[in-house]
Amino acid sequence: MPKPLVIVESPAKARTIAGFLGDDFVVESSVGHIRDLPRSAEDVPAELKGTPAGRLGIDIEDHFRPVYLVTPDKKKVATQLRRALKDASELYLATDEDREGEAIAWHVLEVLKPTVPVKRMVFHEITPTAIREAVGSWRDLDMKLVEAQEGRRILDRLVGYELSPVLWKKVMPRLSAGRVQSVATRLVVDRERARMAFRTGSYWDLEGDFSARGVGFRATLVALGGRRLATGRDFDPATGRVAGDLAGEVVCLDEEEARGLADRLDGADFSVASVESSAWKQSPHPPFITSTLQQEAGRKLRFSSARTMAVAQRLYERGYITYMRTDSTHLSEQAITAARRQIGQLYGEEYLPQAPRQYRRKVKNAQEAHEAIRPAGEAIRTPDQVAGELDADERRLYELVWKRTIACQMTDARGRRVSLRLGATSSAGEQATFGASGRTIEFPGYLRAYVEGADDPDAELEDRETPMPPVTEGEAIACEELAATGHTTQPPARYSEASLVKELEARGIGRPSTYAAVIQTIQDRGYVWKKGSALVPSWTAFAVIQLLEEHFGHLVDYGFTARMEEDLDQIARNEGESEKWLESFYFGNGQVGLRDLVAEERIASIDARAVNTIPLGVDAEGRPIAVRVGRYGPYLEQGEERASLPEDLAPDELTIGKAVELLERGRGGGRVLGVDPATGLPVTVRDGRYGPYVQLGEPAEGSGEKPRTASLFKSMQVESVTLEEALALLSLPRVVGVDAEGRSITAQNGRYGPYLKRDTETRSLDTEEQLFTVTMEEAEALLAQPKQRGRRTRAPLAELGPHPDSGAPVRILDGRFGPYVTDGTTNASLPRGVTPEDVTMEEALSLLAARAGKGPARRRKGTGRTAARRAPVKKPAAKKAAAKKATTKKAAAKKAAPKEAATTEPTGEKAAAGTAGPGPARPETGTSGD
Repeated sequence: MPKPLVIVESPAKARTIAGFLGDDFVVESSVGHIRDLPRSAEDVPAELKGTPAGRLGIDIEDHFRPVYLVTPDKKKVATQLRRALKDASELYLATDEDREGEAIAWHVLEVLKPTVPVKRMVFHEITPTAIREAVGSWRDLDMKLVEAQEGRRILDRLVGYELSPVLWKKVMPRLSAGRVQSVATRLVVDRERARMAFRTGSYWDLEGDFSARGVGFRATLVALGGRRLATGRDFDPATGRVAGDLAGEVVCLDEEEARGLADRLDGADFSVASVESSAWKQSPHPPFITSTLQQEAGRKLRFSSARTMAVAQRLYERGYITYMRTDSTHLSEQAITAARRQIGQLYGEEYLPQAPRQYRRKVKNAQEAHEAIRPAGEAIRTPDQVAGELDADERRLYELVWKRTIACQMTDARGRRVSLRLGATSSAGEQATFGASGRTIEFPGYLRAYVEGADDPDAELEDRETPMPPVTEGEAIACEELAATGHTTQPPARYSEASLVKELEARGIGRPSTYAAVIQTIQDRGYVWKKGSALVPSWTAFAVIQLLEEHFGHLVDYGFTARMEEDLDQIARNEGESEKWLESFYFGNGQVGLRDLVAEERIASIDARAVNTIPLGVDAEGRPIAVRVGRYGPYLEQGEERASLPEDLAPDELTIGKAVELLERGRGGGRVLGVDPATGLPVTVRDGRYGPYVQLGEPAEGSGEKPRTASLFKSMQVESVTLEEALALLSLPRVVGVDAEGRSITAQNGRYGPYLKRDTETRSLDTEEQLFTVTMEEAEALLAQPKQRGRRTRAPLAELGPHPDSGAPVRILDGRFGPYVTDGTTNASLPRGVTPEDVTMEEALSLLAARAGKGPARRRKGTGRTAARRAPVKKPAAKKAAAKKATTKKAAAKKAAPKEAATTEPTGEKAAAGTAGPGPARPETGTSGD
């Protein structure tokens, strides 16, 4: 008997809903987007190859009509869904309720072309009650939401596919540009520029330990002789000095002056000059929306945005929290009732406000969901109640959501704030004023449940009390100790993922549902790398942003991007027409449009050398030094001299002094380590084109004989390598011994790593250090083993323990392109600047989760080893000519077709919703609309 067919995006969501609906329904998954724009030249339909529509995936001459097709990896899914539909009585489209979910449902409809009744089923939590209600209260497909998503998709494809080839030609291959990712990259670059331009200032003050009425407290010098003491905010970041307009208003002490004042105040009488006391009241923060969840999980749990959204997706699909992509702070009456009930049970009636708290946020976007992120269900489950059902990450994020939800319905926190001013006269008659302030909590209110974190790790948490003594004006205060304290001004802090999300949202750039994908993309493209939790731009990012600012300025302008976002939202609200807007953006309509900006003659006029040159300044002799970004990476340049740049050196750390040091190191002399006692020749360490190395002696003039050299081990640094280590390196290859047949076995360091050699036989060693430690017995045993094809399995660099979900061992291994973390199913490279010894299990799981969400890497056809070894086939002369003609046509079509180098904006987060089991899911390209 026919049954209703329910189609959702992900297998996990399908399993949960199937369990609620039972045998009366059939539930299937589309595994993300079932249909999309072409992702590579191979995807383009034959009739469109060689046309602008085939290159862009958009027919700009036909009302910006997108070229949709069922992607190769989804053809099997489409077949399964068609088969399921044949036996269905009706079709329920149960994709997520936002703009992209509506678009996924429409694509499913377009591919399946059902003849049975179609119903759109929406819900914001996956619970038995919510699903049953959704079945009974279905609606039609909302085409305005579909059109809104399609408009963003088209815009992002146009920006990405038109700008990215410019970067390939002028900077380096395989780069990408995008409507939001390029602006996000510019934010990170601009912050680094500010750090590079920053000049440190120094100032001193006095800090003292005081006591009164049995209470000790600290106070700081705030004024001297009636003038305010200088603090960090009074300094000009461009000069490192007190800003000119404040010079007469503030006192700036140096070390000598501060210490002298401390001596003159020794033994002085201190008394209370003033007391200010005021009551304070603090209300709880609203419940989580997508952006605030990402920010707070970053601060409190140290989760990346991608990890936060991946964990939240699992919690939603399994019915633990409501839909996690929302800009609404509204809570349903059911949720408020459940929260208030639990507050009364856990904390008491005094923690309940008289009336429920209502949170309203002006939401302009047509896509937004109806509720904030909260625990799902009619009765809120505590973290303890669900702990046994969730993995470690899920437990921590659920607890965060639960605390925030409960706290937002609790009473205000109340207390008292006290500010003291202490006065004293020095032995030289100077009037010194010290200040101290404190805060006490009289009733904790919502702070019993939740305290919000801060982007600044040194910021005072909201629940910290600093009591002050109950003193009165004129009362004597005992000074226990006075000390001069020095301070330096600090450059603006680099963005973390949490603070970058906050900045993007504050500027109205992009949408919170895609922030995680955007931040992941700019890291994947090599524009940004992490130093701890800080986002550091690469020199490639500097070159790309320099090019975009100079030649496509409005596309990376913060204000323009925010206005463009609002225009798109107006279209979604039916206040504008998508086609007219796209036409104006692309063709210009009397102004300069995107098509004009990427015209061949205009691109040809861009000076590639100029956009790839980042000036640093001049050395002591007035000679300019710059960073140049080449096709193989960045390097230093001064005149004809060049020097490599360490990969882990942040741009703001590349001072003129450091640049001069690197250039000197790269010159002929290098750094002298000492003299080789056997030859009397100097031993130097140098930076070369292929990495650092040590050298014995110098080339003999006219002889043409090169001096002996040896590369440094990966574990060695140019700055710290010793003469003893250098001589050991120069002694290689080492003769390990001679076998019974008189054959010599040597340990050598080669292009692909350390190895043993006996005649023509070779075997790889696990580590470079084994070159000096491997014994004859070990060498013979290794050579007796069959030679393995490919790379030998090396010993793990670190064993982190079993995976909390699968139980598989999580390890850090040394790969051909550097260390990576693996659980046997998914591999994830360690970020630049991160050493294997510093990686925790939490960080490893975060890297694995982010990599799994991106899907497996796609190999290019014809570039594998099999293709490389394939012998050429001889052809008769006539066939050669035909083959050449066909090859020329194919190359022309491929040139006109979209490249594989991911030029669109990043994958929409729900595109990875197809994750089934522990294996990685393949994301849909460019579905985010950002």
